[in-house]
Amino acid sequence: MSSRPWVVVDAPDSRGLRAVTVDGRPAGSVRSLRALRRVLEHSGLPDVDLEDPASVHWRGGGSTAWPDRARRRRVTVALMMAGLLASAALNAVIGWPDASGALTFPQRMAGALFVLSGVVQCAAAVLVLDHWGRRELAFSGAIVLLGALIALATDSLLLVMWLEEREDTPYLRAFLPLWCWSLWALYVLIREKSWRGVGQPRKFAAGVFASALLTAVSLAYSTMYQPAVAPVRFALKAEFGTARDDPGRPFVHVPLRLSVKNTGQVSVSIVISDVTVYGRTATYSGRGSPLLDNWKESLGKDPDEEEAERHVDRVRYATLSSVRFYEPGDVLESGQEDTRQRVFQLPRDTRYDLLRVDLQITYVRKDRGRVDREFGRQHKSWDKQERYYCHPAQCGEKLIWFGRVRHDNNLVNVTRKPRFMTALWWPTATPEYFISTSYDFKAGEAAVDPVEVKKETRRYGISTVATFSEVSVAELLRPSPSPRPS
Repeated sequence: MSSRPWVVVDAPDSRGLRAVTVDGRPAGSVRSLRALRRVLEHSGLPDVDLEDPASVHWRGGGSTAWPDRARRRRVTVALMMAGLLASAALNAVIGWPDASGALTFPQRMAGALFVLSGVVQCAAAVLVLDHWGRRELAFSGAIVLLGALIALATDSLLLVMWLEEREDTPYLRAFLPLWCWSLWALYVLIREKSWRGVGQPRKFAAGVFASALLTAVSLAYSTMYQPAVAPVRFALKAEFGTARDDPGRPFVHVPLRLSVKNTGQVSVSIVISDVTVYGRTATYSGRGSPLLDNWKESLGKDPDEEEAERHVDRVRYATLSSVRFYEPGDVLESGQEDTRQRVFQLPRDTRYDLLRVDLQITYVRKDRGRVDREFGRQHKSWDKQERYYCHPAQCGEKLIWFGRVRHDNNLVNVTRKPRFMTALWWPTATPEYFISTSYDFKAGEAAVDPVEVKKETRRYGISTVATFSEVSVAELLRPSPSPRPS
């Protein structure tokens, strides 16, 4: 028997690697004769005759059996790493805005899960080298498989959400190829049974399922249940104060007390607000009019001014004062209350019989949508230096606010075209707002699809709250009673 240590080279495995044993102890795995000589030299056997059966025992093929396909293996490794890193980057881009800035805790958790899944995929990309290399870590194949499953789950979710609208978005060019890549990656990993290195594959599968279920429940809660159960409530007040005569002018000063309080659980961003005071004129008939037969004669030209009374006909409303309570883009936090005092002037010999003040606020729920800072910038339609210039004869004279609005769930943002908020205000009419993929100010409402506006208004939780108050001019101008002599 030879005094030299016995060298055993095992048969090639699925990767083309042949395990090497020297004197009964594992010495490593090799893919070529050159690699085998390096291993033997490291083991203190630099001069072994590889063709001598007394020195080397070959199993499953001799010294010429090296089935490793280096080019194919390198291409597989490169594609696996590229796909996992690209999917990790996409998950981070989707999850970070929610994890760092979402209003609700469940939505922050959903964003954090996306970021965490990206970290797992980065680790899987590193372990690709070990799994298609020497496999020194038994669990490397299972982690790579987990990374591919995460990619398939997230990209499938994005694809399903995209199919609801089928809009062209830059992210489609990312998650659609990654979805195809994840199918290929799973085919390769399942064919190789990459989970075999895990000691308890059933527990591993249960952990993967539990993570997927937790992610799905968190997303469903944050996108559907939570926005529905968190109510938005406001307490609005608009009251006339005591009028004061101006001794130097033929006017009286009428104070207004306005109050807005967010009594709900959700903060809101203001889209547009308005405070308008109207004066009413009418024709009075002592005998009364046949109201049921001629009620249309008592209506004003504006269909919003519908009012019918037996002793009052020809009701008309004129705008006396108009102002905004909040500026577009302002934030009204939950529990916040704002009170304003305003004064408007009324001629002493006024022809109005009633005064009316309307207070209305249009808002977007912050747990549904957030408007960009650009929306807070005011534009004048009649200013030729403005990008929204339109000749007053065509568009009138209006103040315009325009900016991007983003859904609080970033999954919605990446699977749909950008949405933009437009608000219009001018003192002689009710303010308007639109939310759509684009808006041509010169074309006006004709440029907006009403079906789209209604759907987006519901999706972003946009709503309007309003209140009003009326007072008779006779009561308002009634002289104060003289104080009794002491």
